[in-house]
Amino acid sequence: MLSIIIPSYKDPLLHKTIDSLLENAEGEIEVIAVCDGYWTTFKDDKRIKVVHLGKNRGMRGAINAGVAVSKGEYIMRTDEHCIFGEDFDCIVTENMEDNWIVTMKRYFLDPVKWEVMDLPHVDYEKLVIQGGIKFSGQPWNRPDRKDIMIDETMAMQGSCWIMKRSWWDKVIGELQTEGYGPLYQDSHEMVFKTWQAGGKLMVNKNTWFAHKHRSFARTHNDGTIENPANKEAGWKYSLDTWRDYYEKEVLPKWTEKAE
Repeated sequence: MLSIIIPSYKDPLLHKTIDSLLENAEGEIEVIAVCDGYWTTFKDDKRIKVVHLGKNRGMRGAINAGVAVSKGEYIMRTDEHCIFGEDFDCIVTENMEDNWIVTMKRYFLDPVKWEVMDLPHVDYEKLVIQGGIKFSGQPWNRPDRKDIMIDETMAMQGSCWIMKRSWWDKVIGELQTEGYGPLYQDSHEMVFKTWQAGGKLMVNKNTWFAHKHRSFARTHNDGTIENPANKEAGWKYSLDTWRDYYEKEVLPKWTEKAE
């Protein structure tokens, strides 16, 4: 079974995202909506489970809470404003290795029309230090690898990932809120820990998801309105924690792979 965790804070697109998951899944799934300090109603479907956090914990805490009650062999996290390809669940778990984190081909979602936009999709992302202040994944064009349908990548957006529950328990444990704060750099934390443990970050191009395009207005809060310092402090902590490992071990290995 695949357990799908959706950390949510007042995004009205949550329900449409859940509908897309339920309509496109082929195998057994449970959708765990984590209402982070608020409440909304849900339709009657035995595949939907709700975790209500009475106090807002932030995205990292909400993901941890969802994983804690999940029952699947595989766990998936998605944002609350996404749509998914047909049979995404079976396709992405079919060939998954024990030590992989997997993301999918990423398109851009028009949340008004609720359809994929006519924009180039993203397969690979390169991990960079953006502006000297934070780790960031940037779209990476690798035409020589276009026919490799399950391939290693260097970064992911973080809006959708899948791994075996056993890898989460063994390597991730839970997303750390101390230092990082409640919100950001979660994908980079997981990927660095995975690399250190001998695992890989993979992209499966046989299926896809579409994430709301940034040109559309926010329909959810991320906590930075109340406390803008959360963002910068989390970025700095992540950079301070992982920069040495990134520059001395990660970059040289990826340079060798590109040669």
